[in-house]
Formats: sequence, structure tokens, C-alpha cells
Amino acid sequence: MTSVEHSTTDPSDPAGPGASGYAAARLRLLQEESRSGPSRRSALAGLTDDWLNALFTTAARETGVRGATLVAVGGYGRAELSPRSDLDLLLLHDGKAGAKALSALADRIWYPVWDLGLALDHSVRTPAEARKTAAEDLKVHLGLLDARPVAGDLGLLASLRTSVLADWRNQAPRRLPELHSMCRDRAERWGELRFLLEPDLKEARGGLRDITALRAVAASWVADAPRAGLADARRRLLDTRDALHLVTGRAADRLSLQEQDAVAGRLGVLDADALLRDVYEAAGVVAYAGDVTWREVGRVLRARAARPRLRALLGPRGGAVERAPLAEGVVEQDGEAVLALAARPERDPVLPLRLAAAAAQAGLPVSPHAVRRLAEAAGPLPVPWPAEAREQLLTLLGAGEPTVGVWEALEAEGLITRLLPDWERVRCRPQRNPVHTWTVDRHLVETAVRASELTRRVGRPDLLLMAALLHDIGKGWPGDHSVAGETIARDVAARLGFEPADVTVLATLVRHHLLLAETATRRDLDDPATVRAVAEAVGSPVTLELLHALTEADARATGPAAWSAWRGSLVADLVRRVAAVLDGTAPAAEPPAPSTEQERLAVEALRTREPVLTLHARHEEDVVGVELAVAVPDQPGVLPAVAGVLALHRLTVRAADLRSVELPDQLGEVLVLRWRVAAEYGSLPQAARLRADLVRALDGSLDVPAKLADREAAYPRRRGVVPPPPRVTVVPDVSSLATVLEVRAPDAVGLLHRIGRALEAGRVRVRSAHVSTLGANAVDTVYVVDADGKPLGGADAVALAAAVEAALS
Repeated sequence: MTSVEHSTTDPSDPAGPGASGYAAARLRLLQEESRSGPSRRSALAGLTDDWLNALFTTAARETGVRGATLVAVGGYGRAELSPRSDLDLLLLHDGKAGAKALSALADRIWYPVWDLGLALDHSVRTPAEARKTAAEDLKVHLGLLDARPVAGDLGLLASLRTSVLADWRNQAPRRLPELHSMCRDRAERWGELRFLLEPDLKEARGGLRDITALRAVAASWVADAPRAGLADARRRLLDTRDALHLVTGRAADRLSLQEQDAVAGRLGVLDADALLRDVYEAAGVVAYAGDVTWREVGRVLRARAARPRLRALLGPRGGAVERAPLAEGVVEQDGEAVLALAARPERDPVLPLRLAAAAAQAGLPVSPHAVRRLAEAAGPLPVPWPAEAREQLLTLLGAGEPTVGVWEALEAEGLITRLLPDWERVRCRPQRNPVHTWTVDRHLVETAVRASELTRRVGRPDLLLMAALLHDIGKGWPGDHSVAGETIARDVAARLGFEPADVTVLATLVRHHLLLAETATRRDLDDPATVRAVAEAVGSPVTLELLHALTEADARATGPAAWSAWRGSLVADLVRRVAAVLDGTAPAAEPPAPSTEQERLAVEALRTREPVLTLHARHEEDVVGVELAVAVPDQPGVLPAVAGVLALHRLTVRAADLRSVELPDQLGEVLVLRWRVAAEYGSLPQAARLRADLVRALDGSLDVPAKLADREAAYPRRRGVVPPPPRVTVVPDVSSLATVLEVRAPDAVGLLHRIGRALEAGRVRVRSAHVSTLGANAVDTVYVVDADGKPLGGADAVALAAAVEAALS
């Protein structure tokens, strides 16, 4: 009988043979600055092997058990022990020892492990039991594929490994689809690692579990994952998890925001953004390898299932491989876009773009072998690009959803940065604003996908698609990314061969891609200066049309919080007004007439001298939304009172508009407030209750600040997440009728109420207010005038901004 032997130490140690020596050696190893990465993981596994071998040897001798082996499985079996990894152990025995002796042997191994505070996943089985359990439990089968002997009888495990591996290969047609389904379910539950601000390094798609799955597929002999970069990606993910364990002191897999700077420092990385980018790149390699591998698994299993039928139909000589032409040098074969036999990449620099465009238009994946060949052989495009190259790029961008997979295939082999060198700065770049679903590079591609749905709305779809791809290209450069992006867009468009006039339009679109959304949600559209400023920036109806479509595509590609029917209507209203200015049909500037509903509410409020309100429920963005209109006879404290009551009723303000309405033949003014709010828990308050609380808030019998303070105290801020302080600025040159203050702050309970109180204390009147909430951040804009209805002086405006900022801080 062959056995595994390691060095042993003092058997009198109370936590088992060598426990104190193992603990001390383990601590020294983890504190060694010079030892990290694969070397430390391997050394930690070897150190643990030695200790467990000593435990097993002593326990087997004391209990008299023979014919047993201690087996490391899973990550420990692969010698991938991170500092706080659990020990996954199997006590394998031949079934000849009695149950009492086996239990005693197991206890003498398990309890010392627990005594040292190490996590342990353990089982005791015969080879037959282990094989039967593996047949019933996919996770057990996967763990046994990495089984490695630690101590005891080597032959016992060798026989089991042979059987388990044979079972895995024989059962591949059933097991691999089951494994694929498990991977998809896990991705659905944990998300995609490369797009998460706080990713789980193990469970998320593109993480360590997916690498284990790819190893299992390779062991089946059905398919093998692309090798390029995969080992390095695995090392980077494991190194990051090691650093996370050392920083947190626990077995953590989730890279939380508050740990990222410390983990980056531990790894010698510049900062948290550089860390995330490194992790995202690794996860992207794993995710792409998974896509390619599972596609190949499906193809092979389908071919195996069809082979007997084909043999019966075609006879012993079989049939020729079908290749359908897609474009010059590109054909379809086995459900993929591949290079034609006559293709010559070294003589055809447009071929990479032609392959990509043809694949995306046909809704086919690109063969990784074809992309690799192009990366190795295709020559550079001349500058400026020939017309065909530009047309093929635009065809790719206009293909819709299939564009994403094709783009990622080219990205995996470095072809995108070769075609567009400026892409390197945005590749895998994280976006810290939680409103964003994607990294910068993926967001740009997703924006092109959304823009492809809007090409029928514009006269120059080519410029819309190109602007979609380039609108955030300035991110990663110092300063305003729109300003930096304008310069880059000019250079890229010129290199791609666009005409000078088109280059100017593209630069304008990139420079002002946020203009419509920000103006529509943060500015008073009834102020003539607002509309004039947008018209001057846009310059022409063609550019306005393109900018409108780009704004929608950009917002829809950002995330669910960035676009809604409400925001869309505000942007459309602004576009209509700007178009009228550009074509010279804008009416003379006059105060806007109140709508029918506003007039009705105002009349009722003046008649009763009390607040009047209406509620309209609407379902949007998976929440119960409310459109609320409130009319109150003009008096101090209206804005903070209404905002405070809404907060008390757990209504989150999404957008708001406040304006003063003067009615003919009526005495006094009425403040009309329009709100768009969301019910936090899916239920709407009754209008009567809202009105009653508003009356109490206005007459002072309801202490709104005290109630809001109680609410805020009940929801402590998450540990470690410290948002930047509020900032209040005077926005110059956007209105000739009022002073404009812009408030940027975390979206906290009662924020608008506190802004309103600070403005009341400053003895100014609020002419209009515009609330924009994106994720955890709010950008609120207020138009204020003095007691005489005029804009504030420069010094007074600055002082008011400082006072509001102090009140919020």
C-alpha cells in the first residue's frame, strides 16, 4: 500500500500534532511581504498538507484504522488556498473499519481544524459512496475532479479519480448542459463581475466559479476554453481575493467599496479605479472564454446527437461541410461567421470590419479562430480610412443587439484598440455613479445599440451611430469629459474619413451630449434665456435632431433611472422650443399661460384659501409612481412644507416644478407645484391625508423637521460609504429673470425640505424649482428672486449659495 508521508511535529500539541507550529508558520507566511500570489497559495497549501498529514498519521495509528486516505477537493485540491479559504476535505476509506473507529479518526482530524478557527467542509465516504454521491450531486462531482491526496493510501484515491473522470466524460451529454444551466442561474443571481461596483469575485459571471466550470468542460474532452490570457486572468482574480482576505481578516469574496482602496494598496495598484479596471479586464477574459466554450459545447453535443441520423441518411461517406457566403471573404459555417478559404487578411485591411459587420447583420457569433487569425495577419488601415472601412464600421454599429457580442470578440483579440487607439482609455473603465449599469466602453457600445433603434428618426443615421460610439470617449482624461471628448472626436472622425462639415457636427454632438437632458430637468424652460442658450450651442436643426436622438440613446443605455416617459417629455418640450428658435418661428417671450388643471386648482385654492391637490397614479420603472399637483395661496414656507410632507409619507421625489400663477380677476397669487414621486413601498397615501398634513405643516402644528430627523435617525448610513459633501453654486448667464442656484447632494430624506427652509431663511422667493434624482445623487436647481421679483446681486447670490450649502452640511 502506497501512502503519502509528510514531516510531523510535536504530537502532544493540545490542538493536534503540530497545531501551534502550523498556526505560527501560517501567520509568518501570510505576513511575508515578499511572498504573494501563486507562490503563497501553493506554500500555504503545502504547509496545510504537512499539518493535516501529521494529524491523520497520528489519528490513524491511535484508532487502528487502515485503508483510508485524506483527500483535498475543490480549491484546496487545486492548491489554491487563499488566506481565509475553507478546507474542503474528504476522508476516503475502504469500508473495512468499524463505524466507531472511523468516527474517532474523523474527530481527531476535524476538531483540531475547528480549534484553530478554520472553516471546514468535510465528508466521510467509501469510493463507491463518493461515486454515487457525485452521480447525484453535480457540485460534488466537480469537487472530485480536483481531488488530491493529502495523507494515507494513494491507491484508494487513484481508483476513485479514474472512475469519477470516466463517469464525467461518459455523462458529458447530460452533465455539461446541467453545468451550463448552473452557470447561467448563478450569473442571473450575482450579475456580471466586470460591470459591478462591488463585484463578487467568486460567484459573479466571469469570476472564479466560472473558471472552475471551464476546467470541468476541458476535463470532459468535449471542448476546451480559449487559452489566451485565461491563466493570467485566473491569477489576477485569485490575487485580488487573497488581498481582500488579508485586508478584511475574513473569508470575503465581495469587493466592497470601503475595502477597495486598501486592497489596491495591498496589491501595489494605483487606486481603487485601477483595481476595478484590472479585475474587470480579468473577468472579461473569463466571460468571453465562457461564451466561446459553451457555444462549442452546444455545437459538439448537437453534432453527436445528429451523427447517427446523418450516417443513416448519407451513408458511410458522409456529407460536405456547408459554407454560405455572407460578404467578400466571409462565410457562415456551423452557425458562426468565419473567413472564406480564399480570404487573404494580409492583403485586405478592411476584412476585420467586413467580418464583424457581416456577422452582426446576420445575427451570428464570430469564430474566435477567425478573429485570432485577423489579429495576427491583418494589416493596418490607411489614414484616412477608405470609404468601405467606414461603411462597414457603421454597418456593425447599426446592427442592434448582435453588435455587442461581435464587438467583444474583436476586443478580446485587441482588434478594437488597433482600429481605434483612443478606445484604450475607456476600455474596462469603471463608472462610480451607481446610475450607470456598464463600464464606459460597454456603455458606448450599448448606446450605439440603442441609437440603431432611432435611425429612422434622423436624416443622418451615420452621424448618430458614430456620435453614440464616441460621446463618452473623453472619460479617462483630466477635466470635463465632454470637452476632452470633443477634441478626440474631431481627431477620430477625421481619421475615419468623414467630411469636414460632418466632423464639426460630430464634435458638437460629443461636446453637448448632456445638454438637452441637463437643461430639460434642471432649468426653467419658460425662461427665454434657457432656450436661446441651447439654440446657440446646437446651431442647426440637423444637429438638434441628432442630439435629441443621441440624448435618448445615451440615457436608455445608462440604466433604468436615467430615462423615463417624464424625462422624455421634458426633453421633447425643450427640443420643440429650440427648434422654433432655430427656424425663426418662436413666439415672443411672454409668461406662460397656466394649463386648464393649474387654473382650476388655483381658482379653488384662492376660493378656499387652503391647499388643493390632485393625485394621479402611474406604473413606471417597476415602481408605483405619482403625479401630484398642489396649489397653495402664496405664503411663506410653501416649498419646504410640501417637500417635507411628501418625505414623511415616504414619497421619493423624482422631479418637481414650482411656479407662481397669476389669474385675471383674482386677488393674490397662487403657487402651483407639480411633482413626480415614487412610493417607496408600493402603496400610495390618500390625497385627504396628504392635504391634512400639508395644512398642519403650513400652520405650524406639524413639526416637519423633528419628524424628518426621526426618520433619518431610523436609517443609518451604510458603514464605510462616505458621500462627498453637498455643493451649492450660482449658475451664471442662464437666466435674465432670476438667480439660479444648483444644489448637488446625496439624495437623503427631506433634502428638498431642507433646501426650502434655507431659502426661506435667506428671504428670497422661489420662482421655480427643478429636481433631478439619479440613483443616490440629487441635482436640484432653484430659480430665486428678491422681494421685488428681481434677480439677486452678485454678492447676495454667493452669500445665499453659501448659506444653503452650510444648512445642508
